[in-house]
Amino acid sequence: MIRIYRDGELNDAELLKRNAPKVDVAGVVAAILEDVRLNGDAAVLKYTEKFDGAHLADMQVSPEEIAEALAATEPEFLDTLRLAERNIREYHEKQLRNSFSFTRPGGVVMGQKVLPIARVGLYVPAGTAPYPSTVMMDVVPAKLAGCGEIILCTPCTREGKVNAAILAAAHIAGVDRIFKVGGAQAVAAMAYGTESIPRVDKIVGPGNAYVAEAKRQVYGQVAIDTIAGPSEVLVLADEKSDPRYVAADMLAQAEHDVLSCSVLVTDSPALAEAVQAEIEAQLATLERAEIARASIDDNGKIILARDLHRGMEIANAVAPEHLEICVDNPFDYLDEVKNAGSVFLGRNCPEPLGDYLGGTNHTLPTTGTARFGSPLSVDDFIKKIQYTYYPAEAFRKLAPDIARFAYKEGLTGHARSALIRTEEKEAET
Repeated sequence: MIRIYRDGELNDAELLKRNAPKVDVAGVVAAILEDVRLNGDAAVLKYTEKFDGAHLADMQVSPEEIAEALAATEPEFLDTLRLAERNIREYHEKQLRNSFSFTRPGGVVMGQKVLPIARVGLYVPAGTAPYPSTVMMDVVPAKLAGCGEIILCTPCTREGKVNAAILAAAHIAGVDRIFKVGGAQAVAAMAYGTESIPRVDKIVGPGNAYVAEAKRQVYGQVAIDTIAGPSEVLVLADEKSDPRYVAADMLAQAEHDVLSCSVLVTDSPALAEAVQAEIEAQLATLERAEIARASIDDNGKIILARDLHRGMEIANAVAPEHLEICVDNPFDYLDEVKNAGSVFLGRNCPEPLGDYLGGTNHTLPTTGTARFGSPLSVDDFIKKIQYTYYPAEAFRKLAPDIARFAYKEGLTGHARSALIRTEEKEAET
């Protein structure tokens, strides 16, 4: 049963504690990465057969397989995918940024070019649950950024089939190529390139501990979005909140993973007890009850704060991936939010809205990294190049100051590079 804590009973470290088992996968992952780097397709196929039980003749999903997946998907769900694509696109269009240029006196020109990353690789898990929503969340901003090619890697069944919903989402979102490869071997293939799978410039998307560790180890060879941790939600709720709603929202996160974290912060002892009881009642009805039970018992918390402003301080200390503010006037609290991945305002704005159809991104900073991290956005799929132009006379005016900086740092070669241009001018006169 989820435990109720009094304000001050937990310090900041205990607020952030996740009862996650330590699994040492670094050595296993390093061996897979090196094997794929050296042996390409042969290694990828070997691990696909070993881990997924699939003996593949061709790793790439064919147009015929995509057509079969679309035909096998309910028309109503295809419409839902199209609605999601529109909503996500509408929100992320606002994030587009332009190149800029400006001038200073003396003919100086400075600016910044904004360019898309050329090729992006997306990893989509398909283990205990497939995630077509992740396809949408990662592909739409990449398309808006103008990325030249988007490839997708996702595990297949023993029969070599990819989940139809993932294929349908990939088709609607605009993925260019799809490969039936999962695990660390997929990350390695995208990072290094093989005979079949092209090398990418950035890898995005969640995965299990092996995928996360693989992304960590290839960082620098390619860019990555983040090392995603277990999903989490913090619900800030007052005494007028419906305990059924609050419990359902907490269990929506708990069913993701046994390591997921669901927290209620409230100033109402009555609500705390009602939610505690309601969680027990609703748990019995969940299909993924075993997973949710472990998550709630190991990582769930209910915290009683003296008031909701203190509750917001607790929320900022936790820095949750998802923050729900369940009050009548949620905008009154928005300015107090300092650390959160995505904020859901009001009593009828549950976190699953953001997972699927709201339009905001669901790839978010986890495990307290919202203190410095941000949601996935168009910015993750662009790069910026800065440029400077100084005419000779404008540069000569700055050269002595450049030299002073260089001498302070002991870099006399830097100083000479600046001053030599003034010497040449003096020689001319």
